[in-house]
Amino acid sequence: MSRTRLIAATALAWLIASPGLAQDPTPAAAPAPAETRAAYARMDPLSRSLFWAAEFERDPSDPEAGVALPRALRELGRFEEAAQAAERTLVAQPDNVEALMEAGRAHIARGHAFYGIAHLERARAARPGDWRPLSLLGVAYDQVRRPDDAEAAWAEGLRLSPDNPAILANMAMVRLTAGDLDMAETLLRRAVAHPEAGLQIRQNLALVLGLKGDLPEAERMLRRDLPPEMADANLAWIRDRAGAASVPGGSRTWGSLQ
Repeated sequence: MSRTRLIAATALAWLIASPGLAQDPTPAAAPAPAETRAAYARMDPLSRSLFWAAEFERDPSDPEAGVALPRALRELGRFEEAAQAAERTLVAQPDNVEALMEAGRAHIARGHAFYGIAHLERARAARPGDWRPLSLLGVAYDQVRRPDDAEAAWAEGLRLSPDNPAILANMAMVRLTAGDLDMAETLLRRAVAHPEAGLQIRQNLALVLGLKGDLPEAERMLRRDLPPEMADANLAWIRDRAGAASVPGGSRTWGSLQ
């Protein structure tokens, strides 16, 4: 190699090794503005999952994206992906309490609550006055056959938030899967009497009433809340499930009801 070429090659290597003197790399994209995020919060789960996936990839330390992505995936029924997304968030943000609870929800939804319990217990310790980790812990403990711990968690949650409809609904669905339809109905009637009870809780009560054979009241509830075609589909589903549960060996587990 000639002396001129050697000097040029040496200079190029030195510039590459000295990033402060080389051309600046393309800066990371800025996060979406607040108004854009607010607009996506009102969209369907698929649109939200795509938007928040891009935001999370842009910045894994973004606390809003780290929670919104697994939540959207869970609402799509993609429970495994939701759990993976929540766990990725916790690698970058181990103290994100909302992400801890979202991880717990995802593991419960995919039927492996055991892997969410530690996250939910950390959330409970971080937020001792918050009823939400306790409500979720009750479901998780019940799923791993720790009924006494489940009852204790729910009792503490109701102490913090008396007659909380979400806690009562979780308790009711556990009673439903155990076949105790009467107690499930009692708990759900308490829940729907609360002013903050939402559509899902009323639908759960309609489900229980239908499984008990009170199809007229179940139908009245469904038609108050749902468009005709959706109410028809739900009623057909309830009749089918009620018939399956009445057959020897029929199933009324929460997995089958989902």
